[in-house]
Amino acid sequence: MVSISIVYQGDLHCSAVHGPSSTRLETDAPVDNQGRGESFSPTDLVATALGTCIATTMGIVSKKHGWVIDGARVAVQKHMTPPPRRIARLNVRIEMPAAFDAAARAELEQTAHGCPVRISLLPAIEVPIEFVWPA
Repeated sequence: MVSISIVYQGDLHCSAVHGPSSTRLETDAPVDNQGRGESFSPTDLVATALGTCIATTMGIVSKKHGWVIDGARVAVQKHMTPPPRRIARLNVRIEMPAAFDAAARAELEQTAHGCPVRISLLPAIEVPIEFVWPA
């Protein structure tokens, strides 16, 4: 279990503290939803969680096999619905830093699609994942 403590600071701004590390992060509502957009919004954190989860789980698999994926880049584009607001789609693009054989590529792609955040998202959220492999 991990505990995260959140304080609503007013004006659509929150501060959260990660219990195990005491790391702090701030959130703010986006400009298109009455906020100032001065930090990640809560739904931005969902997109961030997805991208970092994909990178982390691929890193775990790579470490197990001795593959090097340092420098891999993951970009996530979040698309919201009109009110009532919800995340409609999270487009993911993964640029791999090195070529791998077909079996390794398949395992890394399967890992991305099966990361804990991805499989925790509702089916109503589209999550297309595109891999870009060097020639």
